[in-house]
Amino acid sequence: MNKIILTSISIIFGFNSIFGQTNEEKYAKDVKSIDAIINAYYDVVSGSSSEPWEFERDKYIHSENAVITRLDENGKAESHTLEAEYIPIGLSPKVDFYEKELKRKVSKYGNIAQVWSAFEIRTDPKTESNIRGLNSVQLHYENRRWFIDSWTCEMESEKNNIVTEFLNKE
Repeated sequence: MNKIILTSISIIFGFNSIFGQTNEEKYAKDVKSIDAIINAYYDVVSGSSSEPWEFERDKYIHSENAVITRLDENGKAESHTLEAEYIPIGLSPKVDFYEKELKRKVSKYGNIAQVWSAFEIRTDPKTESNIRGLNSVQLHYENRRWFIDSWTCEMESEKNNIVTEFLNKE
């Protein structure tokens, strides 16, 4: 089943590349700066249930071997590839989902950058939520564009006030 989904996604990417604009033409603005790529990062996961998933755009902003890590409330890490991230998304019906960034802190040295980004998850873009998390996003600059190499996410919980601590710093 997973192979069918991944093959279908690959075919969609292939047809779009052959018959439409190139990804470079469509998504160049998303990768021109750190701010642009982080804004795109949140934009691709957010939207109403009637909007299509943006797998192609999401894949474009990530490096080829990007790694995604999530920490559970006990701090246990689970890592996987970007393609593996798409499997449960593709199998589930799309619901209204919005990740709203609350605060960003960027550290850049040469061609590498680290972005700390607090967010909240909403089901309506105008309604605040108490479901919050912190992303640690690693990027590099190559060939006149930024790439997301990896990101790690930890959600705030009763055991862990990570977002509150981050929002109250500086």
